[in-house]
Amino acid sequence: MADGNCGLDYQDEAEAASRFALRILATTDLHMHVLPFDYLADRPNPGIGLARTASLIACRGRNHPNTLLFDNGDFLQGSPLGDFVAYVDGVGPRKPHPAIAAMNAMGYDAATLGNHDFSYGVGFLMRAIEGARFPFTLANVCLSRHRAPPRSLILDREIEALDGSRQTLRIGVIGLVPPQTVEWDRQLHRDMACADIVEAAAAEVPLIRAAGADLVVALAHTGIGEAEATPGMENAATALAALPGIDAVITGHTHQVFPDPLFPATPGVDPTRGALAGKPAVMAGFGGSHLGVIDLDLRRDAFGRWTIEGFSSRAEPVGPDIPAAAVISDAAKRHHAATRRHLRRRIARSRSAMTSFFSLIGDDPGLHLVAKAQRWHVRRALRDTEWAKLPILSASAPFRAGGRGGPDHYTCVAAGRLTERNLADLYLFPNRICAVEMRGADLIAWLERSASIFRRITPGQTDAPLIDDAFPSYNFDVIDGLTWEIDLSQPPPCRFWRVDRRGQPSHRQCAPPRRPNRG
Repeated sequence: MADGNCGLDYQDEAEAASRFALRILATTDLHMHVLPFDYLADRPNPGIGLARTASLIACRGRNHPNTLLFDNGDFLQGSPLGDFVAYVDGVGPRKPHPAIAAMNAMGYDAATLGNHDFSYGVGFLMRAIEGARFPFTLANVCLSRHRAPPRSLILDREIEALDGSRQTLRIGVIGLVPPQTVEWDRQLHRDMACADIVEAAAAEVPLIRAAGADLVVALAHTGIGEAEATPGMENAATALAALPGIDAVITGHTHQVFPDPLFPATPGVDPTRGALAGKPAVMAGFGGSHLGVIDLDLRRDAFGRWTIEGFSSRAEPVGPDIPAAAVISDAAKRHHAATRRHLRRRIARSRSAMTSFFSLIGDDPGLHLVAKAQRWHVRRALRDTEWAKLPILSASAPFRAGGRGGPDHYTCVAAGRLTERNLADLYLFPNRICAVEMRGADLIAWLERSASIFRRITPGQTDAPLIDDAFPSYNFDVIDGLTWEIDLSQPPPCRFWRVDRRGQPSHRQCAPPRRPNRG
């Protein structure tokens, strides 16, 4: 379908008056990449940034009569700019969050929240979104000490028919977030509860329809997974799309691109057409790398009922030649300059360089330094407690190890003076440190799962790939303080240790335990 009227051309006046072309534009997983700038390298990066996506959005909106713009969450945390605003500068009635200021300037119609939007705490999140001039929706989260966004919305929009006449379309919008959100940030337990995605949507969508929605769009901060719903699914977009009453799905969370011919075609997933359970769907990458576009061909009958006659979906790359929108750069320029000054602050010295080039085979001096710092912190916290004499191991995982982040997504800190920038480079997310008492069998299962990153190597085989590119590097946990060996001639772990009912380790043949996606 082309721009403008989606390629529809009707000569009959009555037919033209009943047909409408609606375009849905979507961003997802911006992770505080407001400007096309790499704060860790302290240089421009033309591959990221909402400011450049904004220019493409303006272009795709100008040449289409009926356009909606949504964001799918994880916009608040993920770059040093976000950390500076949260931990140093703050937000308030007179200090709007730069991401919200940028989104206000772009004229978003609605948004939902992602799991990382809660990472600075519910209080900070609520203060940040108070400044939004567009509504948020979240159907499967209940807050105990703050007013939660509404479970769903209905947007009344006048849209233009092919003959130029106008009608009111009522668009229902529902937002959803992975139920694991409260597990990934344990401090959230006292502030919120999170329900199953599919169950929450199945309860809410009929209410949206009963309230008069002509069309329902799911802003689903969840990845594309199995077609059959299972309790507590993290990646539930396919099962969600199959629910009656949902017409289109904006998905995200896993930082992938959909539709894409390289995306796996599984039951319910059509990566060529851009459909989940037969319905239009899109996932727009990460950091403003892509713009999600869904074009709908709508018909309104004589009784005022709307149907979708056809659709097309695409994730359009934001090319390096697309300039940054001045209105977005202006909205973030003060925070941008202050963040760069903050990151230049000197904090220590290092006698040797620290790189993550070989972190996926366990050789990462920066990650070792992080592990040592974690161990020191936990040991200090456990002084004068019943656990003070327990041995302390330290687990860490490489976030910057190439892979989905691209060939520049590595840490490289030179020897000499260290700054706040270098500290942020060593460990991308300022996650909360937690101490967990574990048995040896649990550690074995944990290491087996991490070892799934390695492919099976047949003895005598040459030029065999070692790393499974589909395995996210942040799930490759290295446990500092242990020594272990991995037999690469065996298949990636299908045999792992579990503890039986008597507390004894037992060997069972089964699939490896799943680690949650921390995207």
